[in-house]
Amino acid sequence: MSDENNNKMNLVGSQIKTLRKERKMSQQMLSDELKIMKIYICRGSVSRIEGGLRPIYDIELWGIAKVFDVPISSLFPKE
Repeated sequence: MSDENNNKMNLVGSQIKTLRKERKMSQQMLSDELKIMKIYICRGSVSRIEGGLRPIYDIELWGIAKVFDVPISSLFPKE
């Protein structure tokens, strides 16, 4: 694992941010889409996940992959 990931609380935040921006979604829009699936992540928590400042739970990871219509594995960095 690279040094840049040593202080992060998750490995997927930067890829989530990339996918969200590619889809021209705001953090609030992502939060709202997750709420439809009964996965409650506020906009501030989306920001902290993207910045690696908050861990992400498996159900949240699953929901984010569903919102973006990608496999969960694509959210993880490539080795």
